[in-house]
This record gives sequence, structure tokens and C-alpha cells, in this order.
Amino acid sequence: MASDPKIHKFEDVKVHNKIKDCWLIISGKVYDVTPFMEDHPGGDEVLLSSTGKDATNDFEDVGHSDSARDMMEKYYIGEIDSSTVPANRTHIPPKQVYNQDKSSEFFIKILQFLVPLLILGLAFAVRHFTKKE
Repeated sequence: MASDPKIHKFEDVKVHNKIKDCWLIISGKVYDVTPFMEDHPGGDEVLLSSTGKDATNDFEDVGHSDSARDMMEKYYIGEIDSSTVPANRTHIPPKQVYNQDKSSEFFIKILQFLVPLLILGLAFAVRHFTKKE
């Protein structure tokens, strides 16, 4: 690590959110993981989904090995100015649009009733016709 790390503002870091230009914030440090995108065992989508925010929780939740933590040092480019990082936002998922088609609900309920009856009837018929007299 550099003796005098560069301090990056959140606004500057969050724009690096592409496959060819990807920076992550982990534990107050900024990493340029662009060269690692193709080699990341979880794929580049995992890294891209952690851009534009503090990715510490994402990183810790996976349970990276000590060797993975050691590997991070070569991608270290500085520290994040913590005063520029926005407070955690609560994720509000988009409203779900539910299918209000009552005929399909009715059809499913009928099938849930008829399929077991058909299986029972088929088992009864097989037993009846294969029974030795």
C-alpha cells in the first residue's frame, strides 16, 4: 500500500461502474478491480452489482478467504472520503403486478382437485384389471 493514500470522493468513485472501468469501496478503501473482472470466480456481474455503494457488506457476506483478502492489495488505489458516502438507503422493491385473471386461478384450483382424483382412479383401474381371479 502507498504511504500516502489518495483520498477519493464517493461521487468520483461511483462513476467507475463498467466492465472496463470498475472501482469498489470495501472497508473504507477504494479498489480498482478492472483487471480482475474476468478472473473473479463469481463473475463480473457480482463485482458490477457492488459498484456505486459501499460494498463492504457484499464482500463480507460471501466469506472471502485470506488469500482473496491478500490479493486485494494489488488493486488498492486509495481511501474513500467517508463524509461523501451517502447514508445507507433502505431498498424499497418495486410494486409487484399480480395477475388478476380469475379464470386461471379457477383452472388451477380445478386441476389441484382433479389430478389427484385421476391418479387415484388410474391406480384403482390398474389394480382392478391386473387382479388375478
